[in-house]
Amino acid sequence: MTITQPLPAQNNLTHHPVIVRLEGITKVYGQDNTEVKALAGVDLVIKKGEYCSIMGASGSGKSTMMNIIGCLDRPTAGHYYLDNVDVSGLGNSELAKIRNEKLGFVFQQFHLLPQMTALENVMLPMIYAGVSPVERRDRAVAALTRVGLENRLNNRPNQLSGGQQQRVAIARAIVNKPVLLLADEPTGALDSKTTVEVLAIFKELNDTGITVLMVTHEADVARQTRRIVWVKDGKVLHQDLAPEKLHSILT
Repeated sequence: MTITQPLPAQNNLTHHPVIVRLEGITKVYGQDNTEVKALAGVDLVIKKGEYCSIMGASGSGKSTMMNIIGCLDRPTAGHYYLDNVDVSGLGNSELAKIRNEKLGFVFQQFHLLPQMTALENVMLPMIYAGVSPVERRDRAVAALTRVGLENRLNNRPNQLSGGQQQRVAIARAIVNKPVLLLADEPTGALDSKTTVEVLAIFKELNDTGITVLMVTHEADVARQTRRIVWVKDGKVLHQDLAPEKLHSILT
């Protein structure tokens, strides 16, 4: 895959507030002889405005970390502060509320509702957030326009290309103005040309101040972020790997 030159590292965020703080995060599945430690005492800080990627081999713990950061799973031990709130021990309803209000998700599979138009799919999270119908429509149109789909508002997913569906998913993810945009292998189902286009959208969103955290196994994709977190055997081996230094880990 050929992608444009890597972005420069972000060195000007020293005084920005912390959005994500993991302290001693451990995640254990099973027990006794079947116990598997997916994460082993992970510490990580992500500040407002950062554009980070998490990389590591299959089974390294990167997906588990993403699930915990996304409030889709709870740690076995340790503390996770999201936007200065310790969410480690919150109940299901509280976590669901935080996911809707503070987080935006983009997945490899687009998870669009097939019976709904692009506009309706993007409006959906705002229904749960209690946004008025008029404001829901206005914000959804603005989000779809932002990702270049102002002419596809009334198309259903089966009338859109894969890249267009992922753009709808990105619009849906940002429409509630989250403090953190989480992208889990967002280019995994896309061809090279569409990957470049989708990564350009993430860069534009980050340029406007949106904090982006991406999980990817593709080195060329990770190099388009500004900071790489390298995970191995449930531990963070590199907290702040510059994209141009990635080759030293891979060789």
